[in-house]
Amino acid sequence: MAAPLAVDSDLTQTPFSTTLRESTRRAHDRAHHSRYMRELFNGDLDLTEYARLAAQYWFIYQAIEEAADAMRRDPVGGRFVFDELRRVPALAADLEFLYGEQWRDRVTPVPATEDYVRRIRAVAFDWAGGYVAHHYTRYLGDLAGGQAVRKLLAKAHGVEGPGALFYHFDDIDNVPAFRKRYKALLDDTPWTGAERDRIVTETLVAFEFNIAVLDDLVQ
Repeated sequence: MAAPLAVDSDLTQTPFSTTLRESTRRAHDRAHHSRYMRELFNGDLDLTEYARLAAQYWFIYQAIEEAADAMRRDPVGGRFVFDELRRVPALAADLEFLYGEQWRDRVTPVPATEDYVRRIRAVAFDWAGGYVAHHYTRYLGDLAGGQAVRKLLAKAHGVEGPGALFYHFDDIDNVPAFRKRYKALLDDTPWTGAERDRIVTETLVAFEFNIAVLDDLVQ
């Protein structure tokens, strides 16, 4: 995994949601333009290849949502526990569609996913900032750019229900309003400057793990 970019401490003077967005912009662009995503959107990958990505999400989101359960009573981390975001049930339905009833015996994590899950378990279960870093990286991306994958699955493969449920957030009535609420929480939480820097660094680490997972899928 590549080393994350250095954090610009001047950004800690801006709203924290802006800090996270600007500090991770280059990492986000690298993920978006990774070989796997490029081939997926170019139509070079079939549904079987997409299924491999969904399988990685199964392992990743299990870890994040177990961290959410651990953070539920934390005075800071608990503010970022949203049951309406939970993706594990949708992923189970998707993987049954993509792999069949015995899908649990057929899905395996790539090495980068194993590393990613270990990192989540190391920092997101007892450090609220670590939980927020990994939570933010995945879920806000799913609510935004992930919707392009949802459209691709429908257009290229005719998959709109099971197989693509991961991208359906039916328990959120207004996604833009939810994203605004989430960003307000980031801004209103009284992080110290040092904690902001630490969270930004961990968010960059999370992006690097996501990029590494995508890279492993095209090895």
